[in-house]
Amino acid sequence: MKKLYFIPGSQDLYGEECLRQVAADCKEMVDFLNEQLAGTIVVELMPTVETSKICVQDMKAVMNDDDCVGVITWMHTFSPAKMWIKGLQLLHKPLLHLHTQANEKLPYDTIDMDFMNLNQAAHGDREYGFILARMNIPHEVVAGYYRHAHVLAKIRRFAEVAKAIDLSKNTRVATFGNNMRDVAVTDGNRLECEIKYGWEVKYWGIGEIAKLADACTEAEVDAKMAEYAGKYTMATDNLDVVKTQARYEIAFEKFAEANGVTAFTDNFQDLFGMEQLPGLAMQSLMAKGIGFGPEGDYKISAFSAVLMKMAEGREGATGFIEDYTYDLTEGRELELASHMLEVPASFAANKPEIQVHPLGIGGKADPARLVFDGVTGDGIQVTLIDLGDHFRIICADIELVKQPKPMPKLPVARIMYRHKPNFEIGTAAWCYAGGAHHSVVSTALTREDIAMFARLTGTELITIGDDTTEADLRKFYM
Repeated sequence: MKKLYFIPGSQDLYGEECLRQVAADCKEMVDFLNEQLAGTIVVELMPTVETSKICVQDMKAVMNDDDCVGVITWMHTFSPAKMWIKGLQLLHKPLLHLHTQANEKLPYDTIDMDFMNLNQAAHGDREYGFILARMNIPHEVVAGYYRHAHVLAKIRRFAEVAKAIDLSKNTRVATFGNNMRDVAVTDGNRLECEIKYGWEVKYWGIGEIAKLADACTEAEVDAKMAEYAGKYTMATDNLDVVKTQARYEIAFEKFAEANGVTAFTDNFQDLFGMEQLPGLAMQSLMAKGIGFGPEGDYKISAFSAVLMKMAEGREGATGFIEDYTYDLTEGRELELASHMLEVPASFAANKPEIQVHPLGIGGKADPARLVFDGVTGDGIQVTLIDLGDHFRIICADIELVKQPKPMPKLPVARIMYRHKPNFEIGTAAWCYAGGAHHSVVSTALTREDIAMFARLTGTELITIGDDTTEADLRKFYM
C-alpha cells in the first residue's frame, strides 16, 4: 500500500510539555486519517519539525521511500519557516498543506495564552504558506477541520492524485511504430515528457509482438479464450480470428512484464508481421488499466494510464477515446466518439460482443473487436498537448448520453456525449485551445482532479464547462 508522510511543524521555544502535546495530537490525527482513508492510502507520522536538521531528515526519508507518494504538512504551533527551506529543497513529491487545528471549537471559558501558543495554526500555517510561495513549490492547500467530511474528501483526492503522479514518474511507454505520418498533434518532444512527467518513451518494432504471439502455446490461448467467454458475448463463428487477438493480448502482457511497460502505442501504418490490427486485444488490456494511444500517440497513452490510476477504486469508466463525428440537429447537438477498434471495454453499458468485420484501413485481415454502446452520465474529456515551449491540459465537462437510434451498420464501440455549456461554445473552446482529437474520457474523475494534477505538475490548464461563455473564448483563446 502506498503512503503519505505526515510532517507537523512546531519549534523548541515552547518547552517539552508543549511538544509532547503536539506529538499526542498529531498521533490522534494520523490515527483518524488512517481509519478514514483505509483502502486508499496509509498515513505515517514523522518527527515534528523543530529545527532545520529535523526537517532535512524527514524529507530525506520521504525521498528515499519508494512507497511514499507524497507529504502532508501542518503547523500545530508557530514554526519559523526558514528552518523548512533546506528540507523543502529536497522534496520532489506532491505536497499537501493541511490548514487545520487539533481542536474544532475554541474553549471560550478557559482559553489562555498557553492554549493560544499550542494551537496557532492560523499563525504558523501563514508563515509556512509564505515560504512555499516564496520558493515557488507546487502544492495543494486544504483548509478546514480535519474530521469534517468535505476536508477528508479533499485529502482523499490528494492521495489519489499523488498515487497517479507516482505512477507517472514510473511510466514506460512502448511505441510500436512511430507517429502516424504527417499528423501533428500526436507528435511532440519525448525527452521533455520524461523530464516533466517521468514518462519513458521507448521504441520497439511491432515484430516483437508478432514473434511473442507466434510463440503462444495452445494452453495459453485456450485460457485467454475462456477469459473472453466469461466477460464477453461471442458473436462470431470465426474463432481463429478471435484466437489471433488472444495471442496478441498474451504477447502484449508478456512484453509488458518483461520490459516494465505500463502503456502502449501502435500504428496501422506499421504492422509488419501482424495478421490483424490489434483491436480486441487492446480493448481488453485498457480495461485492465494499461494505457494506450493509437497512431503512435505516446502522450495520450501515458496520460490515460495515469488517469486510470487516479480513478482506481471509483465508480465509473476512464480511458482513451477519439473524437469522430457529430449529429448537428439544432439545439440537440451530439458527438459520436469512437475509434476504428480501440475503445476500452470498461465503457460498455451492456455486455460487449466479440465481432469480426472488415476494416478499411491498414491493409490487414478482418480483425476481431468488441462492439458495445457506451455508458451514460456526467463526465470529463481531457487531453494533453505539446505547444513547443510548454505542455497544456484541456479539460471539458461533458454529459455521456444514450445514442438516439441504433447503429446496426457501425460495428465498433461507440460513446455519445453532449458538450457543455453547449455545442457551439464547448467545441469552439476546444479548438481555440488546441485540443487534440485523442483524449481521455472519464465518468469517475472530475475537473477538480485534473486541476490538482495540473497544479502539482506545473502544467497549464484550460477548463471548459457550464461556466464557459463566449466572452471567455475571446479572453483566453484569441
